[in-house]
Amino acid sequence: MFAQTSALMQYFVYLLAYPLLWCISRLPFPLLYLVSDVVFVLLYYVIGYRKKTVRGNLKLAFPDWSEKERLVIERKSYRHLCDMFLEMIKTLSISEKEIKKRFQFTNIETYQALERENKSVAMMVAHYASYEWAISMNYYVNFKGYAIYKRIANPYFDKLVHDIRSRFQAYLITTKDTIPMIHENEKAGIRGVYGFASDQSPKASRAYHWGSFMNATTPVHTGAEMLSKKFDMNVIFLKVKKVKRGHYEATFEVLSTDVKNVPDYQITDEFLKRVEQQINEAPEFYLWTHKRWKHVK
Repeated sequence: MFAQTSALMQYFVYLLAYPLLWCISRLPFPLLYLVSDVVFVLLYYVIGYRKKTVRGNLKLAFPDWSEKERLVIERKSYRHLCDMFLEMIKTLSISEKEIKKRFQFTNIETYQALERENKSVAMMVAHYASYEWAISMNYYVNFKGYAIYKRIANPYFDKLVHDIRSRFQAYLITTKDTIPMIHENEKAGIRGVYGFASDQSPKASRAYHWGSFMNATTPVHTGAEMLSKKFDMNVIFLKVKKVKRGHYEATFEVLSTDVKNVPDYQITDEFLKRVEQQINEAPEFYLWTHKRWKHVK
């Protein structure tokens, strides 16, 4: 009985939210960013969403900065967070032409050269700038695109996210299904590009490796590196830069084309180093609201 009630509530929430999300997605960008400005005021000044987490993260990452300097980045990061949230909703209806104009790849030929080696690709990304719009790379690639993600509790919103990704020929697979999926693809001769958001925080009890990241030694996800070695995949890092509001540039940086001869955790550590560089260049575009440093030494 409880399960039925819960399922009905999830469906009811979805029915209420979906029309609003669809209407927002149809707004022209100038109006979309006006909505973002309103959301920013509510989220930052009224609700104070995860302010304690953000301030703790910024203090850990930039201990030598003054409180005033960190507050400037804090406000800018919330403005960017709201923009990114609205841009994610816009993905519901954005055209191919529009997203290609707003999310540009500076060196797609670097990725395409890896495809010609006929080996699958592990693509490591950070929660920085517009990691969501990176799905538009599927317009330029021949390999099948996959993103590893954590399933959404509400099955209706989970399906919606799947449907959005399928518009861009991208497929979502859970962490639990990743190894079986890659194994079956490789067995069938299907080459894929697998996206890993590897800057999240794993449980300390399941950590294989602790790495240095923004002034802290913390457990890090090693899945991208471990799977690339298991299945002999090339590894790249996608560096995303916010050029201006609603416009991004992404650059591919090759981390390894010979993973089996790379010492363990070297690829993971190099990834963290490049994410640090991104953050230091423009810290306001990092997702400071997530609890990245739950465990530190």
